[in-house]
Amino acid sequence: MLLLSQGMDDRLLMAAILLLPLFGRSVLSRFWQLAWGARWLFLSLFVILAWGGIGEAAWNGPMAPSREGLLDASAHVGRLLMALLAVAVLREWMSTTDLLTGIHRLLEPMRRCGLDSDRGLVRLLLVLNYIETMPKPRDWRMLLDVPASSNSEVFQLVDQPLAVRDYLIIALALVGAVPLLYLVQG
Repeated sequence: MLLLSQGMDDRLLMAAILLLPLFGRSVLSRFWQLAWGARWLFLSLFVILAWGGIGEAAWNGPMAPSREGLLDASAHVGRLLMALLAVAVLREWMSTTDLLTGIHRLLEPMRRCGLDSDRGLVRLLLVLNYIETMPKPRDWRMLLDVPASSNSEVFQLVDQPLAVRDYLIIALALVGAVPLLYLVQG
């Protein structure tokens, strides 16, 4: 889904985002929570790209963004929304253990290139855990307070190799993504 969103134009991105209610109420709720948390990122990305893009002015006025900048900004915000949609779907439909095990298996070939995928996996786990357990502060200074005690949790990865079925699904996804990328680009 993320790879396909990189090649989609604005209309296809909007259509894909409008399909969000089909994933269910729990995914929709998690998506809105993620999108609300990233609202300042969306706003700053939109402002920088819309007013920083070179092109014809969108309207007559001294502080008008360019039309090309507005299109570029909306495309980038749409792609970011698609990424958040993918995260919401994965977090809702998979347990943390299954998600981390799958990511560990998919990143395992990176070890042959000399990259340690375990460090990235631990960082991802810490971010996911922090996002879910972070209290809603009424004041930003509450985020700076050091907690009185640290809660330590143990997470285990199920070290199971990929089955033949997993390889078939990956191959089918790759074979199916290539024609879709050509259709989206064309």
